[in-house]
Amino acid sequence: MSSPFSQEDGPQPPKVLKAPLEIVANLRQLQQDHDPLIITFHERNQRFQSYVIEADRDKNLLILDELMPSDGERYLISGETFSVEAFHDGVRVAWKCEQNVRIAEHQGARCYFSPMPTEVLYHQRRSAYRAPLKQAELIKIELAGNKLRTALPGQLLDISATGCKLRFPGDISSSLQAGQVHESFSARFPFGVMTTPVEIRHVQYEDKVDTTFVGARFHRISGQEQRQVERFVFQLQREARADGDGLF
Repeated sequence: MSSPFSQEDGPQPPKVLKAPLEIVANLRQLQQDHDPLIITFHERNQRFQSYVIEADRDKNLLILDELMPSDGERYLISGETFSVEAFHDGVRVAWKCEQNVRIAEHQGARCYFSPMPTEVLYHQRRSAYRAPLKQAELIKIELAGNKLRTALPGQLLDISATGCKLRFPGDISSSLQAGQVHESFSARFPFGVMTTPVEIRHVQYEDKVDTTFVGARFHRISGQEQRQVERFVFQLQREARADGDGLF
């Protein structure tokens, strides 16, 4: 029996982009959508977060935002090479920076100037249907674990068989970090509560709406919880088909 989450445009083999136009187009997409970058230095376990500020093909210049946490800057100063990874609509975009990065200011903010990457890995990985929730039917969730002082209440914005997007009131970006695993993510589905560990993939605070948006991936989810997730996603998928929203 085929899975309800399979799509014809599911996971594709990774591609290596070498054409400057393709590389710039993808980096500008990350910039425009403010997708977070996960930065790791070779032979170091800690992860840092940044953003693309500008991708200038004419100057062969890529400008990155200040690292979070900021103590990662010392590795840049010492000239350590690093890898960059980002996710945009289910696509993994990644590259390596093996050249020295210049620390400077751009429009009054601290940033880093680096040469444009000559190769970018582009990998369409999402095969699961991602189901958005209607504004009036958002699911209450709670995130808890030993890395948090108190449980964080929020709402579920969308969900797939492998992960979800969440929103929390206020600025909680200092409490969450990409790569962290939190032991207890609970969602109140219409047919019962589902609880599973999750791994934080990205964190973004939007000051205009005073809201923190979080992307998370289910971590070592049990068979029972996985079935609950799939049941809920399938239910949303059927409702979307019945509404004729043009997704199918």
